Amino acid sequence: MKRRILLVDDDMAVLLTLKAVLEMHGFEVQTAGSVAEAVEKMESGSYHMVITDMRMETETAGWRVVEAARAQEYRPATAILTAYPPPESNWQDRGAQSLLVKPIGTKDLVRQIEALLVNHEDEKQSLKNASLRRGHEDVPSSTRTNRKVS
Repeated sequence: MKRRILLVDDDMAVLLTLKAVLEMHGFEVQTAGSVAEAVEKMESGSYHMVITDMRMETETAGWRVVEAARAQEYRPATAILTAYPPPESNWQDRGAQSLLVKPIGTKDLVRQIEALLVNHEDEKQSLKNASLRRGHEDVPSSTRTNRKVS
């Protein structure tokens, strides 16, 4: 199964170039040119990752994309792609899991995306396992059934 990425940028040349590069590396890529288009696509489909430019309609439009991604039930990985990294280091506190600074080489970009996707899936699995353990602990031992799975 191909990993699906939503790529958001208002610069069509950047959007098409990155889309081609990522598709050559085996990703399925959808694009959006604005916050509104990105939100619409996130709500009508699901993605493993959302990568957004920071400066689009406004200087901080990318944060609206990250917030919308974090609100999705399927919880995609999130990354900010920008030529103007924020001076503050609070980008992780605001929901982005990675900061990709333009210009970025193809190999480096793909390596960072792969690493983020692996880490993100590991985190999701850990949360799921912890939730299952908590759910099991909430069930009284007298009502638990231990089935052998073959």
